[in-house]
Amino acid sequence: MKKIISLIMVVAIMLCMFVGCGKTEQDNVITMATSADFEPYEYYENDKIVGIDIDIMNAVCEKIGMQLQPEDMSFDSVIGAAQTGKADIAMSGITITEDRKNMVDFTIPYTSTTQSIIVAHGSAITVKADLKDKKIGVQINTTGDTQVTEEFGDAAVDRYQNGALAVESLKNGKVDCVVIDGEVAKALVDANEGLEIIADAYSIEEYAIALQKGNTELLNKINGALEELLADGTIDEIIAKYITE
Repeated sequence: MKKIISLIMVVAIMLCMFVGCGKTEQDNVITMATSADFEPYEYYENDKIVGIDIDIMNAVCEKIGMQLQPEDMSFDSVIGAAQTGKADIAMSGITITEDRKNMVDFTIPYTSTTQSIIVAHGSAITVKADLKDKKIGVQINTTGDTQVTEEFGDAAVDRYQNGALAVESLKNGKVDCVVIDGEVAKALVDANEGLEIIADAYSIEEYAIALQKGNTELLNKINGALEELLADGTIDEIIAKYITE
């Protein structure tokens, strides 16, 4: 009996070698680690994750003949998901930094943004320099978190799982301001009365897609698609759909 089973297994393996066994629907799926609390880049609408990053990655997938499968998780987990291969990519308004380059490979940038400063109407904070000796709210493990901590020290920073919680603390007087990505800041201010963004940006940075180090084949495919989508104006059109100046 064991000999028969072994023979069947050998035949099955040989057939797979000739006809390509193991090719499943999953081979055409790109899993995308994202944090769907980052409007307008990724957020929920009618129980579906939508946003700039989703539309851009769907356009990329169309170019390379694959299907997108977003997987929602906390922002402080998305880089790790790509780093370990739990997800094929991480895309969640992720800024290219030197520290992150040590963990993952990045595609070419697909857009640039600012870190903006949200304050309450009438705040004494009118320029970036006014943040000295202030309590600053940030979303944990974002570049806003990193930059503010490096400049003002850990004691100056209150960290939150998302921007909405940071803004709630600002409204309640627990922090003096919130530093967060520019377009997200606009969405938060639009949704909360009594808040504004000061004209002085905290910093300017670039967004890119993160992949596990060494996944060169997929990296090259995505970069090729991004180059085409940037050149033909598709990415500008996607961004303009969500962001109106």
